[in-house]
Amino acid sequence: DNPYNPLFVSTSVFGPDAQSQLCPVLKSSLATSEILDEDNRLALWAVGELGSGEYLGEPQLLCDIGHDGDVMDMQFLDQERIVVGSSTGSVTVFRHHQNNQTLSENQRWEKAHYHVDQDTSCGGAACTGVICNNPEIVTVGEDGRINLFRADQKDAVRTIDNADSSTLHAVTFLGTTEILTVNSIGQLKIWDFRQQRNEPSQIFSLTGERVPLHCVDRHPNQQHIVATGGQDGMLSIWDIRQGTMPVSLLNAHEAEMWEVHFHPSNPDHLFTCSEDGSLWHWDTSTDISEKPSFLHQGGRSTTYLSHNTINQSVVCAWLNNDPTKDRMEITNLVPNQTLSVNSLDVLGPCLVYGTDAEAIYVNRQLFS
Repeated sequence: DNPYNPLFVSTSVFGPDAQSQLCPVLKSSLATSEILDEDNRLALWAVGELGSGEYLGEPQLLCDIGHDGDVMDMQFLDQERIVVGSSTGSVTVFRHHQNNQTLSENQRWEKAHYHVDQDTSCGGAACTGVICNNPEIVTVGEDGRINLFRADQKDAVRTIDNADSSTLHAVTFLGTTEILTVNSIGQLKIWDFRQQRNEPSQIFSLTGERVPLHCVDRHPNQQHIVATGGQDGMLSIWDIRQGTMPVSLLNAHEAEMWEVHFHPSNPDHLFTCSEDGSLWHWDTSTDISEKPSFLHQGGRSTTYLSHNTINQSVVCAWLNNDPTKDRMEITNLVPNQTLSVNSLDVLGPCLVYGTDAEAIYVNRQLFS
């Protein structure tokens, strides 16, 4: 009856510097990376989806392949290809051959990110973030560089060499021509590839200390709503139509937040994970006015969350301004976890996440 299905990855070591990576669940498969001392590997697993939408049996390893450097981030480009960013600075496209269940290197941009010189043998800078909108691929890195690639083209379509003076930790698409980036000094920036100048079109900042932001995601239906998470474990909600600061700062985790994701088809639900070993499910969809207003670690709970003034009738519950009505149900999905939850992804009723416990977990009954 346990909805969590532990998927153990032998002798793997997951950590914040080379996080366990979970690609978006693609139909009935998911991808993971092993961070080993000598042999890093990318693996593709079958989840086993039935026609009814239910899941059957244990996840099965379909195939894997060696990878040069630590896998820092990765995403499916399409049904067959996976884009991977490396600690060496390279960006590689791997292709899944379904006829014989193998993975092969399809394309590589060597040293897409570098500190000093692209031709220097040891000058690579980690590629920290990858986002895909087939055929386009955007990458960011420790070097503050932004690359726009197009699948099957050898050279970059666009490179912004000095996009940021600090490390860019994550990137996501805002629209077809715009991206969002977060950096190590607490800034959220919008970049528009239609503009020829190599400067952001908008800059948003956390107030006070420059707390590094580690992750970013936008609301799938209302693209002006953006969520970020940072080194202090806070969840920040931004309305990029107004102001330059978050509209909400929500107390969340007790350590670094590594991932934040709106549910792609049910964005009243949001998920965050942290170095403190917790994975929170934030639910704004239900009427919970009769429940007590406190947060209880490890179980279902509710809490009052204060927001800045904004018209609730115009936007979703994430920007609700009335503290007496603004309640949110929060569930810690990993109540007994003590080691870092480094990465997560969600699709339909299925949640996958990776931890420092040398395991990948699959929750197949997210809303049951």
